[in-house]
Amino acid sequence: MKEQQTEEQLWSYIDGSATASEKAFVEKMLAAHDEWKAKYREQLELHQLLMSETEPEQPSLRFSKNVMEQIADRQPKAATSSYINKNIIRSIAAFFILTISALLIYSFTQVNWAETGGSSLIPFDTKDIKLPSFELSKYFNSYVINAILMVTVVPGLMFFDGILRRKKSAA
Repeated sequence: MKEQQTEEQLWSYIDGSATASEKAFVEKMLAAHDEWKAKYREQLELHQLLMSETEPEQPSLRFSKNVMEQIADRQPKAATSSYINKNIIRSIAAFFILTISALLIYSFTQVNWAETGGSSLIPFDTKDIKLPSFELSKYFNSYVINAILMVTVVPGLMFFDGILRRKKSAA
């Protein structure tokens, strides 16, 4: 640790970044200790070598033009429409449309059209109109639910298999 501090103090002395008190301390130590003198000579030689042999490299005059030409030669990425499958988007839209329409049909069948809620906006009496009742429990029994699950699970497994095959072929 002490050796590292010695080197740091010598470097700041050689670079000229040391304060006046640090300069005085280093000069005092150089005059008194041979180890400090040896380290000082090594670091001074290295400093002079670095200053004499290293010149900052200048880029060529056409550097920025060459970079801009290489950027212009690269093809831009394909538009997102090319890698988004439109059939998937359509199937998602169809699913939501069917779900919303099924909910609307169900809600309209559950309304009691015979009852009036106070003042009627309809100019005729709706008590005489009989609508057929629609019970979903007749149609959605356990067999239908199982069939729907099978119909949705099979394409899901096929989709998952396709993803795994693409990963395998890419690797």
